[in-house]
Amino acid sequence: MQQHGWYNYFGNHRLADKISLHTEYQWRRADIISTWQQSLLRMDVDYRINDQVMVTAGYGNIITWPYGEQPIPEKFNKHRIWEQLVLNQRSQRFYVNHRCRLEQRFIEGNSIGESDDYVFRNRIRYRLLMYVPLNHQELKTNTLFISAYDELFAQFGPNFKWNYLDQNRMYAGVGYQYSAHGNVQVGYLDQFVIKADAQHAENNHTLQLALTYNFDFRKPKE
Repeated sequence: MQQHGWYNYFGNHRLADKISLHTEYQWRRADIISTWQQSLLRMDVDYRINDQVMVTAGYGNIITWPYGEQPIPEKFNKHRIWEQLVLNQRSQRFYVNHRCRLEQRFIEGNSIGESDDYVFRNRIRYRLLMYVPLNHQELKTNTLFISAYDELFAQFGPNFKWNYLDQNRMYAGVGYQYSAHGNVQVGYLDQFVIKADAQHAENNHTLQLALTYNFDFRKPKE
């Protein structure tokens, strides 16, 4: 059983009524905190079509180290360009978020037994996320909540052979909405990863800590 720790920062910073800048860093550690698993940096621009629908385009840089019982040969780098559609729904005190993300990944070839050049791959992800406030009817300042999600990853297109299903993540946690701008969360993440040969897999049991803080750079309305 592989035990890991992911320590994350997320922020969606409003630049205008319909446009925001997303910033994200994930410090992913193996054996809870002792060694590197991954370093993940993302930035994107969000466009809100309305209160329920948002579209996004962004870039991510991911560095992966050898870890666990089936380690990769050496550290490698990945670059991602990605687009996503986000749908938000609410029913009474249930907040539901659907996220569909399309990724164009450029993976350093030495990590997958190919040349030192970067290899291009496509991936699609779907996440169903739910928040439920506990001590209020809605998410607002000084609110405790529970959250849970499941996210499925699938590969398609050229440059891979067998593992169409790439990984699945299941998460459950508790959080505190400390202000209108952000929250803190702690929870358990089960990450199931299928290896490139589609014959081997790993199951990462992960403690996840997350801080969210959203700046608002819009000019006050007169």
